[in-house]
Amino acid sequence: MNNLKEKAIKGVVWTAMEKWGSQVISFAVFLILARLLEPEIFGLVALANIFFALMQVFLDQGFSKAIIQRQEIEREHLDTAFWTNITIAVLLLGISLAGAGFIANLFKQPALTPIIRCLSFNFVFAALNSVQSALLYRQLAFKTLTTRTLLATFTGGTVGVVMAFLGFGVWSLVGQQLTNGFVGVLVLWWSTDWKPGFQICRKHFKELFSFGINVVGIQILDFFNRRSDDLLIGYYLGSVALGYYTVAYRWLLIMTQLLTSVTNQVAMPVFSKLQKEPELLKRGFYTTTQLTSLISFPVFTGMAVLAPEIVKSLFGEKWMPSVPVMQVLAFIGILHSLQYFNGSIIMAMGKPLWKLKLNCLHATANVIAFALVVRWGILAVAAAYVIRGYLLSPIELFIIRKLIPINIGTYLRQYIAPLIGTIVMATTMLGFKYLFGNYLIPPALLVISTILGIVTYTVMIILLAPKLTRKIFKTFHLAMPVKLRNIKR
Repeated sequence: MNNLKEKAIKGVVWTAMEKWGSQVISFAVFLILARLLEPEIFGLVALANIFFALMQVFLDQGFSKAIIQRQEIEREHLDTAFWTNITIAVLLLGISLAGAGFIANLFKQPALTPIIRCLSFNFVFAALNSVQSALLYRQLAFKTLTTRTLLATFTGGTVGVVMAFLGFGVWSLVGQQLTNGFVGVLVLWWSTDWKPGFQICRKHFKELFSFGINVVGIQILDFFNRRSDDLLIGYYLGSVALGYYTVAYRWLLIMTQLLTSVTNQVAMPVFSKLQKEPELLKRGFYTTTQLTSLISFPVFTGMAVLAPEIVKSLFGEKWMPSVPVMQVLAFIGILHSLQYFNGSIIMAMGKPLWKLKLNCLHATANVIAFALVVRWGILAVAAAYVIRGYLLSPIELFIIRKLIPINIGTYLRQYIAPLIGTIVMATTMLGFKYLFGNYLIPPALLVISTILGIVTYTVMIILLAPKLTRKIFKTFHLAMPVKLRNIKR
């Protein structure tokens, strides 16, 4: 069990390198492209990505999650999953090539047709990656996954920036995505031992499908949960409004990827290995949620406080309509940091149908809320997203209590120190902005406020939660290579 714990912590470190490294690269690319390209261009590609996000749901059939979750896996499972994915990818490619014009007409954007046709080749790249990636996650081999992601992100970003400088406009974003997918395939196939055979079996297909079909349902509902805002904004308000909304939401996703999805990427396979040991699983759940909230609370709050300076300094004045949307969406980021591991627990305990029903509830509420408020603009859509999330949040906690014996009081108390520290931090930053905001340029105000916030929050956590501080140092100690630990001794 100690070995699993150490693997999990090292997995978090490698996943952090993957997520943070790829997000730093993609964020730098995003900043450059935002300076070079107009909001309408981002809106066009966002519209195309709505279609691909829906089609992508049907590609994997949930087989990769099934491969990770199963305690025993056979060669026939892998071959069956691989060739099923390839077959579906070719079908989706054909559908996309033939239906691109219809999708473009639906959004009243003729320029979408060639964009959709070119990006449809990403279906094949995703199918070629699916089984290999699942195997690596199952083995907690996050070093290889990190290498794949960083190389693909860097190469794709480089292609996108060069094309933008050369005046290719929207095609720079298309080139970036296609290059990213292609390089990811090359790296993964070069670095993994498993190669597909032809041991396809109906029995093994049924075993994977019985788990995976619920995952597909979850992903369909997750599409409407996550993308219905983009869909309605693009349809009713147009590509320019969607461009502003996309930039604000992209910042939220970047923060989420950096702060919460790192540990969640490791949580699913680790929790799966602990599914028959509820006490250990409960302790792991407490630890991951607390350590994540310790960082997420101040970061998302800081995002709301400093949104005007962030947009002015990094994106430019033309993106200022994104500021209020970014500030509102920051509050859903805080909520997500509390709930991010709920899905991992549900899937690890072999209850995909429960997750399906939960996603159905969230998706239905989102679609209704967005449809009701979209006429009032992108800020109203963002507010509806946040309000819906908080109203439904107790339901997820109730479901988790059904699976593992958590104590509600213990669960909530672990957030007291991060919450108090965040409130003090936000008050300090707002006070500094009020006193010196008129005397400093936005970049200087952003840097100084950020440093002041970090120092204030760190001091508060050390004072309020000394035991938690020691736990953090212990976690970092376990994550160190053995040689470095010996040097410290």
